[in-house]
Amino acid sequence: MSTNHSLLETGFECCLVGGNRLTGRWTQERKTHTMITIEEFSLLDLRIGEVVSARPVDGAKKLLLLEVDLGEEKRTLVAGIAQHRNPEDLVGKQIVVVANLQPAVIRGVTSQGMLLAAQGPDGDLGLLTVDKPVPNGAKVG
Repeated sequence: MSTNHSLLETGFECCLVGGNRLTGRWTQERKTHTMITIEEFSLLDLRIGEVVSARPVDGAKKLLLLEVDLGEEKRTLVAGIAQHRNPEDLVGKQIVVVANLQPAVIRGVTSQGMLLAAQGPDGDLGLLTVDKPVPNGAKVG
């Protein structure tokens, strides 16, 4: 496996891949592509999870608190999608989750992963999901 850290610049500014760590901030412009190896990509543990419950985070306009079933465990995710999705519409939906993202405390809540979504030029948000049901916890790759 490569010990070099590579920069991904496809929606993240200064997104470091390597050592099981992704850091940076989102940008609206698409940057030039820096290639990563398959080994670096394999550091991401992408899994299918079903949203069991969703509600707004107290005192936050943009955040939702999600409970997600990843098969062998349930995780709490804090997602900045409240302006794009109603919580009740998410329940039962299967989403793609970055399962090995280091936990982060957001508004006093420990978020144990990240859902994946894409934003179009009109600002609308599309959640990454599957086109047919698969078992919760299924690995994406």
